[in-house]
Amino acid sequence: MPIVPNKKIRLIFMGTPDFSLPGLQALINAPHLDIVGVFTQPDKPVGRKQIIMAPPVKVLATEHNIAIFQPQKIKTTTDVIKNLTPNIIVVIAYGQIIPPEILAIPKFGCVNVHASLLPRYRGAACLNAPILNGDKETGVTIMQMDAGLDTGPILRQSKIELKGQETLEELHDELSLLGASILVTTLDDFIAKKITAQSQDDSLATYIKTLKKTDGKIDLNKPAQEIERMIRAYNPWPGTHVLKDNKTIKIIAVANEIIKTQKNKIGKIFLHNGQLAIQCGQDALLILKLQLEGGKIMKAEDWLRGNKDAIGLILQ
Repeated sequence: MPIVPNKKIRLIFMGTPDFSLPGLQALINAPHLDIVGVFTQPDKPVGRKQIIMAPPVKVLATEHNIAIFQPQKIKTTTDVIKNLTPNIIVVIAYGQIIPPEILAIPKFGCVNVHASLLPRYRGAACLNAPILNGDKETGVTIMQMDAGLDTGPILRQSKIELKGQETLEELHDELSLLGASILVTTLDDFIAKKITAQSQDDSLATYIKTLKKTDGKIDLNKPAQEIERMIRAYNPWPGTHVLKDNKTIKIIAVANEIIKTQKNKIGKIFLHNGQLAIQCGQDALLILKLQLEGGKIMKAEDWLRGNKDAIGLILQ
C-alpha cells in the first residue's frame, strides 16, 4: 500500500512520447500525489503532410486538466519551476537534458525512469540496444538524477527475460508498463526513507549513441543473425533498408529462423522453399515484409508475385 502523507506531495512530471504515458497515468491515479505541472516538448509537424501534432504526454495531461508547459529549452523555465514549488520532479523520456539549477529545486530532487539496467546502456537508444546485442535480459531503472548522462544513484530496478524474438515495439510497450508498475511505490519508499540510493559502478557502464536515419542501412556482409536482430531493433525507427540501383528497399520484417547456407553471392535474392530470401555474409534471411521506395508495405509473397524477375538480383 502506498504511503499517504498528511499533505499531498507536489510533483512535476517531464516526458514527451508514448513511452511516458503509463508512468504519467500511474502518477495521476495516485491520490496522494498532486501533479502541479507537466513539461513536455513543443508541438511539431509530423508525417508527409507535416501536420502540427501535440506530443502524447500533452494530450493525456490536457484530458486531466493539468497545467502544461512546452519550452523550447527547459533551462529557460527555472523560475517557473521554482514558483511551482515541487517536492519532487519525475522524468520519463522527456527529450532534454535537465540542468543542475533545476535538479536542485525540489526537496527530494529529480527521479528518472530509464529503460535499461543501468549502468548498462546509458543514453537515448536504450530500448534498441539489448535487442541489437542479443542480450538475455533487460529492464528498467528508477534513479536519482545528477548532472551526468544517466549516472545518478539507483533507487530500484526491475528485470525481464528476453527470448530473442522481441520487436522494438513490443519491448517499448512492456518496459513502459514495467516502469509505471513500480514508479509510485518507489517514490513513496524513497520519500519515506525506506530505500537508500545505490551508486552506479562506473566501471561497468556502457554508452549508446543517438540513432540516425543512416544507421538503418543494412550491411549484408554481416552474419544473418546480426542483421535479424538489427531489423527487430530498428523498426520502426530508424528503419532498416538495402539498396537496389540506388533506390531504397525497406526490410520491415524477417523470419526469426536463420537459413544455414553459403551457396549464394552476398546480397543475392533467391527462393528458399518458395519463400523470398537474401544471402548474407554468413547464412541467409527469409524476408516477410518489405517496402519499395515510394510504395506501401507488402508481404513478401505478394511482392514476389509481381516481381518474379527479381530472383537472382544482387542487393547492396
